[in-house]
Amino acid sequence: MVSNVENLNPQVMRYISKELRELVERPLEGITVLVDDHDVTELQAVIDGPADTPYHGGRFRVKLGLDKDFPASPPKGFFLTKIFHPNVSSPAGEICVNTLKRDWKPDLGIKHVLLTIKCLLIVPNPESALNEEAGKLLLERYDDYCARARLFTEIHAMSEAKASSSSASSAAGTSSSATGEEVPKKMAAIDKKQLAKKEKCLKDKKKTLKRL
Repeated sequence: MVSNVENLNPQVMRYISKELRELVERPLEGITVLVDDHDVTELQAVIDGPADTPYHGGRFRVKLGLDKDFPASPPKGFFLTKIFHPNVSSPAGEICVNTLKRDWKPDLGIKHVLLTIKCLLIVPNPESALNEEAGKLLLERYDDYCARARLFTEIHAMSEAKASSSSASSAAGTSSSATGEEVPKKMAAIDKKQLAKKEKCLKDKKKTLKRL
């Protein structure tokens, strides 16, 4: 998406920057806003999959694109992380929710949009489905819908969460080495076996997904 920074009214730019600062300083529960100081017209956020949903445990990256008419016109929302959801198109990831269409009001703001997208993970709306298969499964075979959504979550959304955890563990390991502490070889061998088992399981799930 082409940047609209130069086309935005300076007053609107200040409004967007102010709201983004507030979202960074006082984060919403389960939502992390990623700010690009060079282009506030295309912001990204990471939404944690809500509990008691097939998306729980996953971390979903979303993108909001603001055009030159914002806030008179709503932002365009996309899931960058692959997801099986009635209101998210595949493979483009476009989000269909009334807040981003007919129910949009200029005073709603970015915070409201992000909360609406998170709520969409809790309560999908099959009546306005962009992914017809997901919408049909949700209405007719809910257990199958949950299984498919969970499979997508494990393959696509949990990999980012694991990568973040791995990076943190690596940093902690480096710190421990610096103080003269070493991880026992036996534990390291166990970790490698567990990792290999998880990777094999993930490959099997990807093969299953391709056959669906």
